[in-house]
Amino acid sequence: MMNRKALRACLGALCTVAVFLPQLPLAAAAENYQIQPRDALLSNYPYPYPVKFLPLPSQQPVENGHDEKLRMAYMDIEPNTADKPPLGTALLLHGKNFSGAYWQSTIQALSDRGYRVIVPDQIGFGKSSKPLGFQFSFQALAQHTNALLEHLDINKVHVAGHSMGGMLAARFALMYPQSVEKLILINPIGLEDWKKVVPYQPIEEAIAAEKRQTPEMVKGYMTQAYFDGKWKPEYNPLLDIQGGWTIGADAEKIAVIDARTSDMVFTQPVVYEFPDINAPTLLIIGTRDKTAIGRNRAPASAQPQLGRYDLLGKSAAEKIPQAKLVELENVGHVPQYEAFDRYIKAMTEFLQSNG
Repeated sequence: MMNRKALRACLGALCTVAVFLPQLPLAAAAENYQIQPRDALLSNYPYPYPVKFLPLPSQQPVENGHDEKLRMAYMDIEPNTADKPPLGTALLLHGKNFSGAYWQSTIQALSDRGYRVIVPDQIGFGKSSKPLGFQFSFQALAQHTNALLEHLDINKVHVAGHSMGGMLAARFALMYPQSVEKLILINPIGLEDWKKVVPYQPIEEAIAAEKRQTPEMVKGYMTQAYFDGKWKPEYNPLLDIQGGWTIGADAEKIAVIDARTSDMVFTQPVVYEFPDINAPTLLIIGTRDKTAIGRNRAPASAQPQLGRYDLLGKSAAEKIPQAKLVELENVGHVPQYEAFDRYIKAMTEFLQSNG
């Protein structure tokens, strides 16, 4: 069992945890669940749909006349309604602690309803490249996402972002407003500016904390952050990627990437630009969520007020001009896992609405 000191260290870091939906895989019921080591590119981890790759020259040097290119992994799923015209294209943006694979049930539901679905792994995540010298920014990730859409000859999309993906979706909508038909933010982080209250954590300290991660610490974080302190055997598959990375051959590289992407999340708020979003926007908020980056570094008096999604959702809806708020009571940070039926109902009704 993990001691309290180790658990506090885990909760203090932005632990990276990959989440999958209930039908993945049934072995979760086994009591002695075995986590397999994973390399940086998840070469031994199957995704629910075929994975393709887009070369990106972003921030890469030209040496000896050769361009070094990154590779952005993505899934492109056609509508599962051959007898009807497509309803449009949905772009799904994963969170900090996730990869594109955890959208599986959402992909199936949207495809069955007639949407083409594009699901990228951002650089530094999932099966995409893990460049150690990359300067992570939401602007860079949004530019990569736009490059993918241009590569696929897609001009208009419905953008849905969860957790950190909500921050990226907001930045994408601000940078490429002409491309966004509708915007959906699912328990997005960044609804408040933590750095106003939370002291900054230097990168070297963040890297050291990430290097100490173990599968048990990842599980401890998930138990507290996602499941209100209650772990069930069916949650075991959620440990597969990030738990596997902590014991894989590339664990030190992943620790560096995790620390640098956490720094991006902490230092690049989008909340101040919510009034500039001009796309019709849906906020799906699990009100039990208490996610707040660096809460343990904040003054004790301020900690209870951070991550109050029961209040933050309402505040964000007031700031975004064309926003609709759907609150899911007694649901945490991952509504598409805990309350899929309510979540997908809110999403699809919004996509099909005229306003």
